[in-house]
Amino acid sequence: MKRAIVASLMLLCLAACTPEKRSPDAIREDTAKATKEVTQDAKAVAQGVVDGIRDKGPVNVNKASSGELKKLPGIDDATAHRIIENRPYDDSYDLVKKKAITKSQYDGIAGNVTTR
Repeated sequence: MKRAIVASLMLLCLAACTPEKRSPDAIREDTAKATKEVTQDAKAVAQGVVDGIRDKGPVNVNKASSGELKKLPGIDDATAHRIIENRPYDDSYDLVKKKAITKSQYDGIAGNVTTR
């Protein structure tokens, strides 16, 4: 009996020490909001992992297949064919020098291509 009274008093003191009284509904809403945010963050992290696994780095224009080249932004069948026909390339800007692609196309893929 003594323990129950002491425990009750401790709970009362702890409840009285909280800076504000919050209703169970407010606590539930805050918990739901926090859970939603954590879920969205977890989904973003998971998608980032998937994207990282899929992204194998820059495309080697000296070795890539037509299909791999067409995955680059702005590269269609004809452009992929021109890139393959004009191989080998000493550096990626040779794509423009050899007229396989335009300067604006190169600007769109420059960070995604390599020759090594």
